[in-house]
Amino acid sequence: MRSSIARRAAVFGSAALLLLGPVAASAQADPVEPGVSDQAAKLPAELIDAIQRDLSLSPDQYLEHSELGQKLAEFAKIARTQFPDAFAGTWLDNAGTPIVGLADGADKDAAVAAAEKAGFQVKDVAQSESSLQAQVKSLDGWLDTQPPAVADLVRGVAIDIVNNDLVLRADNVGGLQLPDFLKGARVVQSPATAAPLPSTDLTPIAEPLPADALLGGDAYGSLGGGVGLRCSLGFNGTDSSGGPVNITAGHCDPNRDAAGTSEASEAFSLVPGGTGPRIGTFAKTSLDIHDYSIIRADDNAAPRFENNGVRVPGAAPVAITGTADPIVGAPVCKSGLTTGFTCGVVTSVAQTVSVGERTLADSFSTSMCALQGDSGGTIVTGTLALGISSASNVGQYPICQVADVVTFVLGESPELFATPINEVLAENPGLRVRTS
Repeated sequence: MRSSIARRAAVFGSAALLLLGPVAASAQADPVEPGVSDQAAKLPAELIDAIQRDLSLSPDQYLEHSELGQKLAEFAKIARTQFPDAFAGTWLDNAGTPIVGLADGADKDAAVAAAEKAGFQVKDVAQSESSLQAQVKSLDGWLDTQPPAVADLVRGVAIDIVNNDLVLRADNVGGLQLPDFLKGARVVQSPATAAPLPSTDLTPIAEPLPADALLGGDAYGSLGGGVGLRCSLGFNGTDSSGGPVNITAGHCDPNRDAAGTSEASEAFSLVPGGTGPRIGTFAKTSLDIHDYSIIRADDNAAPRFENNGVRVPGAAPVAITGTADPIVGAPVCKSGLTTGFTCGVVTSVAQTVSVGERTLADSFSTSMCALQGDSGGTIVTGTLALGISSASNVGQYPICQVADVVTFVLGESPELFATPINEVLAENPGLRVRTS
């Protein structure tokens, strides 16, 4: 990886792809219990269960914290420009309190006034965001001077917004001797990469299209170049011409070089007992830097994508109402064919992560469990589209309960890495996520 790992504001170590897995069992939504707001009442039972189980929040608290996270994200965009000497990041603490970190600087008083006027709590910190980014660049320069035996130990570095310092990931934690300017940085173990497994039972069959719609989190199979994969559908949307598409993961396309051509990989619905009819082809695929694919729906399958739902496969959906930017501490939930809904919080933003031999940039990480087959699935905060599931450090485990125990014993926790949906939209003018 060498010096390229430090050329972004935040970097993490390697992670495992989430390609393959069994189709999750279908479930029916139960009625929502009374005592919640109208918006919370619209959340599906499976999502409410995950919010309460994984976050220990009520549905209303989940929605409130998600909204606060987006208010912080908007404030951060302005503060980076208006208060560059003082601004040190924004986050939600464990209680859901919105925090703005500010360092001493010429513009600190104005920054304090702006943060408090917005209703945020100010925390004094030692280093501004720009100062921490300068340390990342210094690390990059230092790595350039080191022999491969030393430089290759560093698998990533991230700005830890909450603790106002840097975190380095290394394959050999004890073997890395840092320069004096990084003596305060923490060094943690880099997770191992798990190899994805091929799927050999994806054989397209000709049958009438079923009447039910396809939503984010539903299972699909992809075939291309003689390779078959199982993944989860991402957000439904429309392309620049208004045609129906689905935005899923780039590594779910088995024949990426052919995307958008007559040889493009095909996408098929997955049904109990086998593979359903073809639903579309891969119109565009990106793997390095941003991990996403755009599946263009076939004409006869187009009505199946004309919805804005996200769900556990076969269950009632949550309706997507817009898009969001990741903010540290904000609550998030993902849906996928293997594990359904799981929830956590955003743990890092604007980072680069090593996934095997490729680089996932501008990404964010979360404290959620995701397993093989969940790749390409949706990540939401509140009812807003946030990102596409890309890689996990626990993808090799059979169930999340096992992943939780193993990572706890190792002094770690499950992590899911994702590509922000707004990065995908910005890279593809005219592409939109369906919302209500």
